[in-house]
Amino acid sequence: MSDPFDVDDVVAQLTLEEKAALTLGSGFWYTVPVERLGVGKILVSDGPHGLRAQPETGGGDHVGLGHSVPATCFPTASGLASSWNPEAFRVVGRAIAREARAGGVSVALGPGVNIKRSPLCGRNFEYLSEDPYLAGVLATATVQGTQSLGIGTSVKHYAANNQETDRLRVSAEVDERTLREIYLPAFEAVVKHAQPWTVMCAYNKLNGTYASEHHWLLTEVLRDEWGFQGLVVSDWGAVHDRVAALAAGLDLEMPPALGYSEVAVVKAVHDGSLDEGLLDEAVRRVLRLVLQSQPALTESGTFDVDEHHKLARTIAHESAVLLKNDGNVLPLLPAAGARVAVIGEFARTPRFQGAGSSQVNPTKIDIPLDALAAALGSEVSVDFAPGFGLDTADSDPVLVEEAVRAASDADHVVVFLGLPAQAESEGYDRTTMALPANQLTLLDQVAAVHDHLIVVLVGGSTVQMSTWDHRAAAVLNCWLSGQASGGAVADLLTGAANPSGKLAETIPLRLEDSSSYLNFPGDPGVVRYGEGVFVGYRGYDKAAQDVSYPFGYGLSYTTFAISDIEAIVAGSVTDGDLTVTVNAVVTNTGERAGAEVVQLYVGDLESEVARPIRELKGFARVGLEPGASTLVSIVLDERAFSFWSQRHGRWAVEAGEFEIAVGSSSRDIAEQVLVRIDAPSLAAPLSAESTLQEWLADERGRAVLTAAAEQAGGVLADEEMIKVIGNFPMSSLAAFGQLGWSRTKLDELVASL
Repeated sequence: MSDPFDVDDVVAQLTLEEKAALTLGSGFWYTVPVERLGVGKILVSDGPHGLRAQPETGGGDHVGLGHSVPATCFPTASGLASSWNPEAFRVVGRAIAREARAGGVSVALGPGVNIKRSPLCGRNFEYLSEDPYLAGVLATATVQGTQSLGIGTSVKHYAANNQETDRLRVSAEVDERTLREIYLPAFEAVVKHAQPWTVMCAYNKLNGTYASEHHWLLTEVLRDEWGFQGLVVSDWGAVHDRVAALAAGLDLEMPPALGYSEVAVVKAVHDGSLDEGLLDEAVRRVLRLVLQSQPALTESGTFDVDEHHKLARTIAHESAVLLKNDGNVLPLLPAAGARVAVIGEFARTPRFQGAGSSQVNPTKIDIPLDALAAALGSEVSVDFAPGFGLDTADSDPVLVEEAVRAASDADHVVVFLGLPAQAESEGYDRTTMALPANQLTLLDQVAAVHDHLIVVLVGGSTVQMSTWDHRAAAVLNCWLSGQASGGAVADLLTGAANPSGKLAETIPLRLEDSSSYLNFPGDPGVVRYGEGVFVGYRGYDKAAQDVSYPFGYGLSYTTFAISDIEAIVAGSVTDGDLTVTVNAVVTNTGERAGAEVVQLYVGDLESEVARPIRELKGFARVGLEPGASTLVSIVLDERAFSFWSQRHGRWAVEAGEFEIAVGSSSRDIAEQVLVRIDAPSLAAPLSAESTLQEWLADERGRAVLTAAAEQAGGVLADEEMIKVIGNFPMSSLAAFGQLGWSRTKLDELVASL
């Protein structure tokens, strides 16, 4: 902690060596202090779903992954995103900020907004969605919540970091349209709407250049286009050339390559290969970050461990997605004297978070088995059988026999299945979507003796369900729902809480259906994003593929109806003030209070480029009592109808009809309405290299061609001939000499336009 200081005064007094040092950390988690000028150091910490702060002394390991101070472990991003609730993200952000203030942490390194390109990415549990709009809205809320209490955030990993395989070296080969429409919008939304204190660059290369050295990414797009005002920090170990990274716009290297990076910076300034003005600007950003941190460090504070644990339990309620509930077997309401068999080691040994840099040392842990027994009460017998081991995929006949016996005697059976810790983590990708073989064997055997199984699914990533979900009457996907997951799942199973989560990613029938399947994780050193913009539901819908459960899907213990859709167009593309206000009425048609997520999708019915069938462009989560209705209004701007035009190098809207679809998932559409959007033509100016079809599609072009043909004593080619030669450039057709124009005449026609 230091007293306030004037950034420019400090910069003016720094030596070149001090400037170079300030653009590196002083250790694994701290910035560099300059004590003679009153500049203190600040502490940063991992923190996507709970702080993982490392003490300066006292047992932290050499890569900073162990011995973190106790903190509340909230649901991981894959779970919390299923809430589709920005306010839940703000609340969690504020809670993390309170814990950061209590621990002297100035920046929590999160949220992660990388798109779930493949179900196999080992870090998917840390990421929000396959959809950039949803990811952007939710991440913005996290940043707003955390920074409202004076603690900084670090939106990561910028950009196209969508796999763990060779993640420090691989080059993600992505065309600009795909970047702009899929992999950049979540970052853009957070920057424009929340101004995060920092943005963290990715490890990988983007189109051959390391993200840490990518001037287009770090300066031209992030700062010049989006207006980012904060600091760009490297992912830990992402810097390969400190001078090149500084020149590209990377301000802070973490952890520092001491004795190397700062020496290279000083040398580059001396020999003129690095402008000292660029170095000064990076130093200013570091100093501003330190200055921003002072109020929270001065005021510090405490947090209530028990209250934060209760909050984690409430948030876990909203993270769960009820995928199946045949015969309304849930909620579980056993009669007095009933027997409930709880099967699966996860009920006794809960898995509630992922591994790697986001792993939190929880303040306490709820055990699902204990919490469920307490919720059911003393008049209900609860029997437990582990069923399988967590450190093996081999089936244990003794454990299976014990589980079958328990299920045979039970009135109700709850089976806990999921991914063991070793199946998903930072550092490596998964190789299969399947559950471990021992769990599938167990399920088959138990289903043979009980036909109303309730499955509780745990894990941070999607798993293949098409091979086994027919065995279950109900499936409750709890994801990795934090340290209070045990109490939360008991609440959800017994109806004390009503599931309201919606899938933030599609669950495909099989891995091979994923649009990235043929290009993941790529060849040595390179991964090609050959699927383009058709990621997640965009790809499944375009290919008309069946899925297990679609994007946006989720059931409840009540029911809802969405009706009375209307869309009101105002403004125009030409004037830059286009808005479309979409209204809908949502009604709770069931007998319990609950929450529905009204989802709004936009589709362009005819486009010059390949576009998805529909894309999420708005949503609203509403809670309703039984029988209650409410009006939902969602306002769309021009961007909601745009695509990235590589021809024009900008966002563009094509004139024509667009479909507004409103429903409760990407495939459960309640109503659709059409709106017509008028917009200036996107056609390029006609030239000698324009095709015959392009000339004929242009009113003036058709007129001059018709006149030229008549002047030559002929007519334009008939429709059948145009089908054959219509895609020829006019310069090529001029050489034919039979259509009324020569190359000289063509030059005259172009000049006349």
